[in-house]
Amino acid sequence: MTSNEYKIIQNFLSQSCGIVLNESKQYLVKNRLTGLLQKFDLESFSGLAAAINTNSPMTMKIKAAVVDAMTTNETFWFRDDMQFLELKKTIFPEIFEKKTGTIKIWSAACSSGQEPYTISMCYEDAAKVAGKSQNVQIIGTDISETILKEAKEAVYSELALSRGLEVQTKNRFFQKTHVGYKLIPDITRRVRFQQFNLLKPFSVLGRFDIIFCRNVLIYFSDEVKKDILTRMAKSLEPGGYIFLSSTESMPAGIKEFEPIRSGRVRYFKKVS
Repeated sequence: MTSNEYKIIQNFLSQSCGIVLNESKQYLVKNRLTGLLQKFDLESFSGLAAAINTNSPMTMKIKAAVVDAMTTNETFWFRDDMQFLELKKTIFPEIFEKKTGTIKIWSAACSSGQEPYTISMCYEDAAKVAGKSQNVQIIGTDISETILKEAKEAVYSELALSRGLEVQTKNRFFQKTHVGYKLIPDITRRVRFQQFNLLKPFSVLGRFDIIFCRNVLIYFSDEVKKDILTRMAKSLEPGGYIFLSSTESMPAGIKEFEPIRSGRVRYFKKVS
């Protein structure tokens, strides 16, 4: 991969999905995209770069595959587990008290579905403790259509379930099948998935009580991060909550949120 070919790929990813890659990432890009050369019968990265710079039904497929390869990330169950404990023990009970209508939650960059399904499990437990039966809608979005197909199937391997999932939880919410472990309908029925690019307007998704936007903003420039979070604030109901990962902080200059600290957990509340 030449420096010019890498620059073409850099520019494409920045413009199409906001991913910013510095020069140190060239090896990573080469590693992730090498398999596409054989898949699309391309002799070299020169052919891949040429395809990115043209528009045709075939090159559109190639571009989508490049985005898939560069945005599909590993995830696991109950990631940042203290956040989910706070969701279950504090936030859901609070919402139960003040809201009678549908609770709406957005899991941005949901990958293969572990995050939105974990949210659904937390609601299941919180509702049982509170004696509630309230309608909840959880939408998981991701730019990769390929990974969303996996999420919709809600079938996971033994290895995937070993990442963050306790045996007791596995036994409660999964059924063994000939192709893996399938989530039970009580958990999956609250969740729907939609392909979505975070650079696009959020109005098509509606408004939310809670947003999870974790481990995705790290790929964007500071300017794009601020834009995304400012628009997410507009998509939140007054007093709504947003979770970043435990290693992320709210960028300077964002005035729409106030930090909430509960023990070792930090998240943010929309300033009404």
